[in-house]
Amino acid sequence: MTKDQLVAYSLKYDGDTNEIKKALARHEPYEPLLDLPKVISIFDEAYPESLRELSEPPYVLYYKGDINLLKREAVSIVGSRKPIAYAINQTQRIVKILAKKYIIVSGLAKGIDALAHFESLRVNSTIAILGCGIDYVYPIENKTLYRSIEENGLILSEYPSLSLPLKHHFPHRNRIVAALGKAVVVIQADLKSGTMITVNEALNLGKEVYTIPYELSSIEGQGCNLLIQQGANMILDDDDILSI
Repeated sequence: MTKDQLVAYSLKYDGDTNEIKKALARHEPYEPLLDLPKVISIFDEAYPESLRELSEPPYVLYYKGDINLLKREAVSIVGSRKPIAYAINQTQRIVKILAKKYIIVSGLAKGIDALAHFESLRVNSTIAILGCGIDYVYPIENKTLYRSIEENGLILSEYPSLSLPLKHHFPHRNRIVAALGKAVVVIQADLKSGTMITVNEALNLGKEVYTIPYELSSIEGQGCNLLIQQGANMILDDDDILSI
């Protein structure tokens, strides 16, 4: 198994980890690539050790920006695509403090993800994990933010070039978001939120989970309140943020 082989399979099977694994198992022939894209493989020194701990680590990661940011300590921030005012205010408050110490990791979705990246860039750099190809800007309203992260941060994807943002890509994306942070901060989540997938991945990796409390009547924050009930670290003040 070589880096060339992994990248060739990744390009052929659109970054699908299971298909790449099958191709490796059957020793599928491949054409050596004359020009490798900007990519790190599981063999490379730059490949984060935290990703190796995943049950299905990505074989390759395409990137744009500063790959050296993977050497920095990071915290992952996740939340709803439709944040309420309370969640927006708390994201700004939390990121303003955390970004002075950590690289902020998120998924470049609209809502909390985009806000976390934007606020991070005011203070530091940020890492965005895509659920589509590295050259595919999704959602399109994040185009300016995408360019800013490309210039001042790092964009990662296990999906090549213009791979579409298919529904099943995003749970896979979430495992990388969870793995790259020393902890995961949940800003807003209802009970059926995809954010909870990231939380489960983080817990499986032994990561600390932090969240903020919501009023009992808040449907938007039911997932956060449940996490607190189940033992997540609760953020109430700046000291709690600084303790992360």
